[in-house]
Amino acid sequence: MTVHGASREALVDARGRLDALTDSTSVDAEALAGDLAAVTALLDREVSLRRVLTDPAQAAEAKAELAGRLLGGQVSGAAVDLVSGLVRSRWSASRDLVDSLEELATTADLTAAQQSGRLDDVEDELFRFGRIVASNTQLRAALTDKGASGALRGSLVKELLGGRAKPTTERLVERLVTAPRGRSLEGGLESLSKLAAERRERMVAVVTTAVPLTDQQKQRLGQALAKLYGRQMHLNLDVDPGVLGGIKVQVGDEVINGSIADRIEDASRRMAG
Repeated sequence: MTVHGASREALVDARGRLDALTDSTSVDAEALAGDLAAVTALLDREVSLRRVLTDPAQAAEAKAELAGRLLGGQVSGAAVDLVSGLVRSRWSASRDLVDSLEELATTADLTAAQQSGRLDDVEDELFRFGRIVASNTQLRAALTDKGASGALRGSLVKELLGGRAKPTTERLVERLVTAPRGRSLEGGLESLSKLAAERRERMVAVVTTAVPLTDQQKQRLGQALAKLYGRQMHLNLDVDPGVLGGIKVQVGDEVINGSIADRIEDASRRMAG
């Protein structure tokens, strides 16, 4: 998700407040994620309410009080505090408020996974699910069928992932499928993967190799890429016998092609020089 101007500043502030809340042992990050997702759905449906809460002509405290009255008793106090802080802020577009709330809900869910030591699994499951969708046109069609209700699409996600993936992964994918909000399925899954990586302050490298990498090769490649980019790197691994040069590494918009040994050796030489 990309927001600009005042909306960007509001989102940065909200991220900080969310981090402060979820650092507290008294706040259940998973429950908070559910509350924020519910508010996201509410404001996505109620366009007039969303416009009132982002109207720059309205006093900030009046908007916060309105949010508190509407949400009090419906969601947790922590969620009310976060939403109240959001509506006190200035927004470049009313839609940005909903987009930001959705990101905060996702981040809270990923934080809960991190706290329980399951974030790596969630990252990997999101990546693998994206690969499955990309290779199965019938499945993609079923998950994006606008003629089917959101509940029906959600039940398909439960059937696919229930008991096979972490509950966090299932919730995130189900929310994306039932309420895509104008995003493609692939784009939504990519955004989820990026947020998961950012939760651990890591970059994501999508590594496609002609044959599976050994543990030693994975470790060496990860170290070389971390040195090149100056950040810890999470490797999403895929195997495609047709990949040219033995390996393709994509980090953001940058694509590196070449053999495993050559790329690692070249990275080491560049860092040493």
